[in-house]
Amino acid sequence: MNKQIRLGMLTPSSNTALEPITSAMVSGLPNVSAHFSRFTVTEISLRDQALGQFDLDKILTAARLLADARVDVIAWNGTSSGWLGFDRDRALCKQITEATGIPATTSVLALNEILEKTGARRFGLATPYLDDVQQRIVANYQRSGFDCTAERHLGLHVNYSFAEVKEDTIRQMVRELATQNVQAITTFCTNLHAAHLAEALEAETGIPMYDTISTVVWSALRLAGVDTRALQGWGRLFRDVV
Repeated sequence: MNKQIRLGMLTPSSNTALEPITSAMVSGLPNVSAHFSRFTVTEISLRDQALGQFDLDKILTAARLLADARVDVIAWNGTSSGWLGFDRDRALCKQITEATGIPATTSVLALNEILEKTGARRFGLATPYLDDVQQRIVANYQRSGFDCTAERHLGLHVNYSFAEVKEDTIRQMVRELATQNVQAITTFCTNLHAAHLAEALEAETGIPMYDTISTVVWSALRLAGVDTRALQGWGRLFRDVV
């Protein structure tokens, strides 16, 4: 009998997309289950109050609750290091592992690993975020040698509202970015209903689409020793990036 694999997922409190999507993704893997722990995130902006939501101590408290379930990996299902700096996620993973003994990953670090592995130095960035948040993300990637100046964003800041973005709006952003000479496209927010659109949009555009719910599932499965190729119907990421 295959060992039961438990993926521990740290979840923004107002997020309603990632839990059902993640559960649907792993439902085709008979020995894998996803388990969730929340901490408060309600607003995405550069206001001090919003930035304080991502205090490492708060996230570690939620991570310790996942450790009680003896999960095999703990993953931060959020894109906050996109505007706060990638070192924040590296520090978070280090502290989670030191506190729990469990390997850790994040949506953004996983995306960055995928971009490195595939050599996609110019990628399209689709988000629901505000202008200044988007600009901060673009600048952080530029400092790391990536170009995501091909971008679309919706000017939203209430985290709950991101899950209400229509699929047609997401498709439109992806299609527009596909015309901008990019090597990949990311839907960069874990409260967008976008991951399930990847297969059809990739077939239409010929460009790989890396949703940040998908990237963290990909990374968590790899850390837990699961062959990602067993996960089918969710885009080229799981078939092609090994």
